Amino acid sequence: MELHPLPLDVHLRRIFAEWRAHRSIYDLPEAKFWTPAPDLDLSCAFRGEVAATPAGPAAGPQSQLLQNIVLSWLAGGRVVELKTVQVDDRLEIPRPCIDARTVGFNVEWSQELRIEQSLAEYVAAWMVLRILREEGVVDLPPGTDRVLFDMSVGYDLQGIRTRKVGDFVRSMLDASAVIDHLRLRLDGPLRKYRDLDYDPRVAAGITLSTFHGCPADEIERIGRTLLEELGTHTIIKLNPTLLGYEAVDSIVRDELGYEHIQLDPAAFEHDLAWDEMLGIIERLEGVAQSAGLTLGVKFTNTLVVRNGDTFFPGQETMYMSGAPLHVLAVELAARFRAHFQGRFPVSFSAGIDRKNFPRAVACDLAPITACTDLLRAGGYGRLSGYLRELEGRMRARGVRSRGDFVLASGGGATVAREVLGEPLGTLLEEHLAAEGPKDVRGLLAQHGAAEAYDDLVRAAGTANLTAYAAEVRQDPRYAYAKNRRPPRKIGSQLWLFDCISCDKCVPVCPNDANFWVEIEPIDQTWEEVVVEGPGKVLVRDATEPYRAERSHQLANFADFCNECGNCDVFCPEDGGPYVVKPRFFSGEASYREAAALDGFFLEGVPPRGLRLRGRVEGREYTLVRLPGAPDRFEDDAIACELDPERGRVLSARPFFRARPGHVLPTWPYLAMRALLAAVLARGRTTAVGSLLPAGCFADE
Repeated sequence: MELHPLPLDVHLRRIFAEWRAHRSIYDLPEAKFWTPAPDLDLSCAFRGEVAATPAGPAAGPQSQLLQNIVLSWLAGGRVVELKTVQVDDRLEIPRPCIDARTVGFNVEWSQELRIEQSLAEYVAAWMVLRILREEGVVDLPPGTDRVLFDMSVGYDLQGIRTRKVGDFVRSMLDASAVIDHLRLRLDGPLRKYRDLDYDPRVAAGITLSTFHGCPADEIERIGRTLLEELGTHTIIKLNPTLLGYEAVDSIVRDELGYEHIQLDPAAFEHDLAWDEMLGIIERLEGVAQSAGLTLGVKFTNTLVVRNGDTFFPGQETMYMSGAPLHVLAVELAARFRAHFQGRFPVSFSAGIDRKNFPRAVACDLAPITACTDLLRAGGYGRLSGYLRELEGRMRARGVRSRGDFVLASGGGATVAREVLGEPLGTLLEEHLAAEGPKDVRGLLAQHGAAEAYDDLVRAAGTANLTAYAAEVRQDPRYAYAKNRRPPRKIGSQLWLFDCISCDKCVPVCPNDANFWVEIEPIDQTWEEVVVEGPGKVLVRDATEPYRAERSHQLANFADFCNECGNCDVFCPEDGGPYVVKPRFFSGEASYREAAALDGFFLEGVPPRGLRLRGRVEGREYTLVRLPGAPDRFEDDAIACELDPERGRVLSARPFFRARPGHVLPTWPYLAMRALLAAVLARGRTTAVGSLLPAGCFADE
């Protein structure tokens, strides 16, 4: 099943309907939004611009679709690393593709959309964020809404130099044409947003992601292409293999205790070596300066390891993330900073979570993005927790800015005399050691040294990073013993209805494909309509009732579901919500595309009717509901009318092709009737309801 993005206007209808009804957006409750403290400045510089926070989603499952980006922003993400695009946009990705049971493994690597779809999603998301700011949905002090998008392209020079990828990059640098096209979707109540001032420069920079094993000279040529031909600020994403096989094996298996993880020697043989990397960065520095652009690095890409598990059958290797990758990435970043000091900005993404995010900020890393942790219980809501944790630690240190937090986290006192000399260095040490509020920028300004602030922060960040690299390898949080237990399973099996209703599957889905509905519980004897002969049917009661005992139920919107398997990992029951729970499609096209899957789609029947079509246990059924009329329910052989209140057959007739003995059971009708009522009850607050024509809901 491929992903099928929804149009901009459909998203906006759903966003505003859900916000009014539930004070949530894409099932993220308002309590999980980031509401900035007006007296704290978390902003960071990135490629010559300013983002309101250094946090955001890494290029991956949380940054591909419009709703991914909006959810990240609501939770405080202000640097969005968009999912990598490449010229080959018709990939066959194994399913499932994400295993976040323990540390995190995956077998996916770039966008699952066509490149033109990715462009439309990214620009539409950019517009939605502008609309949300216009409407003041989130209470944001001035400046705290500032968000930067960062492109990611891959994976080799030949692909990046194609017109297809080049046009994508140029359209992101100036999205005027795409924005003007999308404005036309804004009509009716949304028309007031058509003439908003949308900044056409959606993204100004690129993070380069290369194939594992990409030759050094090709990486350098790609960097030159991005800087000289495409004119983008450039970040080179580096691999953990830079540490060398022996060092990585020693850290992962010996020090951290992940003895079951088998490294792939081939990855180390073909990947970029440390000295090669240093040379590339040295040479590209001049290219960037000549072009008036910034050059930086990112630590780190995932680590290729051998697949010794059964979670990804048929895959020889997989990509490791999470806790052990964090240790490797910190070690690499510290070595890089020790060599280059503050010459190059360093962005970071490896095993970031609530507890270590402030430590990464203290190391003057920016941006700091997350992926694996956001796949766990709570989903995007965990991101706002990072920022709340940072705010708490800033208050504890008596500082009000990110830069002062770096200085007050130990590094400022370490480098004060070296950077500032005497007597100012000693004054700064005393200022940082004193109780109460601190204002280092103000202190430097009082002594005519305000221009030294940025250099001081960079030096302090390097000192903090060196200390953290030594500390993190001994931290039990990153060892196997603390990360070996998968989420608990309770041994029960999912079916279409009724589960323990923990709702974990909703936030752990990066795409908000899983959603909840409320049904009227079912406990009813169902009927069988049997063809007896031409024009003749027999209606008889079944021997057992059809039951759905709970009112709270879970469902899945198939167009947003890429069958990654993450909801199955965190569901306490077996079977997988994305596999077993009611599956809704956006329309007939996606429904037919997934012909092997059960599921439903809704369509309007003029003037105010609805048709629910679907497959249940492989058989096709249709339910038609018109105001004031009996429900019509049919398969390919029998049509019957049922009382919509009682769910009992009123009349039935066979089609001319019906064979004697054919049976139409009405238990699928009872299930479809309950689901139809549930979707209508939630109005336009689900992806399913947002697609329905006007006039389907009582409040319209």
